[in-house]
Amino acid sequence: MEARTLRMHEDLLRALEKPAERRSWAMAIDLDKCIGCHACEVACVAENALPPGVTYRKVFEVEDGEYPNVRRLFMPTNCQQCDDPPCVAGLPEDAYTKRPDGVLVFHYDRIRGKDLYRKISRQCPYTAVYHDDGRFFTEQTPARAPYEERPTFDYGEARHRTGEEPTVLDAVRKCHFCVHRLDAGLLPACVTTCVGGAMYFGDANDPDSLVNSVLRTRKAMRLYEEEGTRPRVWYLTGTLAAVETCRSCHG
Repeated sequence: MEARTLRMHEDLLRALEKPAERRSWAMAIDLDKCIGCHACEVACVAENALPPGVTYRKVFEVEDGEYPNVRRLFMPTNCQQCDDPPCVAGLPEDAYTKRPDGVLVFHYDRIRGKDLYRKISRQCPYTAVYHDDGRFFTEQTPARAPYEERPTFDYGEARHRTGEEPTVLDAVRKCHFCVHRLDAGLLPACVTTCVGGAMYFGDANDPDSLVNSVLRTRKAMRLYEEEGTRPRVWYLTGTLAAVETCRSCHG
């Protein structure tokens, strides 16, 4: 295992020894290291058995700088797990939960339908929510592939897309930091498959964690922080020319 990933795994196991209210999950993404391989996207789809139109994590290609000093870079995006999430404004209190460790949980049995999806999507500045409209990749083929019938374990509970309850059909879905993996002592799928080594994850309450070390020593920013969302995803900016470059993928 790569030394960076091994250290983050050790950080994770150390964090799990503490009560949940003393953990604070955080993610940092190094924009100078992302090579645009989309491995994190593929890993996310595979890990969460995601259907067409639902991709908790996307990698956009954006342009940074001004002519003649222009370059292309890749921008990974996902739910920012905001501590003051604007997406839930106006929702019933039983439709979502903010876990003690910082993960924003959507209760699928309470967050359903296109109308509610549109409302949440408009309120989220990070382009991070999706509607499970019931489609399958193999719906036009003679038989549905077995991988499309396996359950997803969003938020730790097995849920189905084939009519069996509990289900995720018609639900509003988003990234959840792979909490089912975290609770089992595993890093998020996107982090473990990052070819460029651009992903950092760990406990923000642990001063010795790698993610904290990186945030102390690197220039970093959080998107729309001035709006009071208090996101848990940092972008390590390096040679990035302007914050507007990152925002071009959000909203």
